[in-house]
Amino acid sequence: MDNQKAFRLSQLPAGAKAVIKEHEDSEFRLTLMEMGCVPGEPVWVEMIAPLGDPLAINIAGYYLSIRKKEAENIWVEVD
Repeated sequence: MDNQKAFRLSQLPAGAKAVIKEHEDSEFRLTLMEMGCVPGEPVWVEMIAPLGDPLAINIAGYYLSIRKKEAENIWVEVD
């Protein structure tokens, strides 16, 4: 884990790939996990809307549109 850095999913640019590390405690946490945003799952930021909200991510083989506010609760590791 020396070469890896933790970021919020909302901080990643389009095209970035990472692995979900953990969620912050939020009311949306269970919903995120039900949608496949579980620790250890690879995630790819496909697109970011022109004004920065929402983000289109590829996770568990499908595309998910997520608001920046919710993406701020997801910590990811990038190589």
